[in-house]
Amino acid sequence: MMAEFVYVLCAATSLVCALLLGRAYRRTGQRLLLWSTLCFAGLFVNDVVTFIDLVIATDVDLQWLQSSVGVVAVALLAIGLLLEVP
Repeated sequence: MMAEFVYVLCAATSLVCALLLGRAYRRTGQRLLLWSTLCFAGLFVNDVVTFIDLVIATDVDLQWLQSSVGVVAVALLAIGLLLEVP
């Protein structure tokens, strides 16, 4: 029960961060905020896949999807950091 709560809490935190970063991007137009929004949206998807993998569909191994989504999310932030260097 506690593990499920932690998975949901992590997903909620990532979603709130993505929403707040997206709102800040719409207000300011700074592109680094867009890259950060995309990263946290990907981390939210990663958390949802983790929850599905470990709680809902325990007979299916989704670790490959979980790892792929996490790598893409972090890669988006790294690409954004590299593109936004003055």
